[in-house]
Amino acid sequence: MLFYVARRLLTAFITILVVVILAGVLIHVVPGDPITAMLAQSGSADADDIARLTAQYGLDQPVWKQALLYAGNALQGDLGTTIRGGEPVAELLLDRLPNTIALAVAGLGTALVLGIPMGFIAAVNRGRAADFAVMLIAILGVSIPGFWMGLTFIQVFSLHLGWFPVAGTSARNIVLPALTLGVVHSALVARMTRSALVDILNEDYIRTARARGLREHQVLLVHAMRPAMISVVTVVGLVFAHLLGGQVITENVFSWNGIGRLAIQAMLQRDYPLVQGFIVIFATSIVLVTTALDLLYGLLDPRVRRR
Repeated sequence: MLFYVARRLLTAFITILVVVILAGVLIHVVPGDPITAMLAQSGSADADDIARLTAQYGLDQPVWKQALLYAGNALQGDLGTTIRGGEPVAELLLDRLPNTIALAVAGLGTALVLGIPMGFIAAVNRGRAADFAVMLIAILGVSIPGFWMGLTFIQVFSLHLGWFPVAGTSARNIVLPALTLGVVHSALVARMTRSALVDILNEDYIRTARARGLREHQVLLVHAMRPAMISVVTVVGLVFAHLLGGQVITENVFSWNGIGRLAIQAMLQRDYPLVQGFIVIFATSIVLVTTALDLLYGLLDPRVRRR
């Protein structure tokens, strides 16, 4: 187990290092001169400003050296400063990160509350009307764009019914964006829960449990549902990792002050250091979540440790 943990942690560190290095050269992907592009909106850029910022951000150095310097600083927690305001990028992102995590947790919780019962009902009623109805709802949940669903919830629950605020960052404000994210991702949870349960219900030990005279709810909840949760755990980790960075549009629709909304503002203002910092924080979060998922999966299933 220790070797398995060490290998996963080493893989996570190498992945984060590669992402940070790639983020360090991201600024050179922008067509033209990045400093000129960053100062274009101000309308007051001159040669002295361009030269000063070029030196400040190390753009007068070779690309490989810039990437290594950025990686070295990033690993020490220094992601540079913003173009507009000169504020520390790491501080800005970390201030917003708790809001993004809170929304991701709320969205994941909603997806589980909706998705697991749906998958359970579909598996128990496989091939029947309830199964087709649940899968139809799941397909609709995946197909409907999240931003459209969010706008619909605002129209119904905020403007017409007046139950929740339209925008902001508070306990009441989190309900609609969490519901939006939860409905979209509950479809994946439902499909995985159904698939895992259907496979397990065909196992010999399930038939043995029924032959012993156990009640159906004992067979389903104890002997079938618990093993199925191993597969569901995989989906839960992937959904949570996606929610950490995939809720950019939802944060903007509901004016939720997370790192996703901050990233959109940075892109519109051409504040590339802030965009680079967002990529580093987002990628690091996903790597940490997937690594924790791998470790948990290895704990639940010893066979994984031998791979």
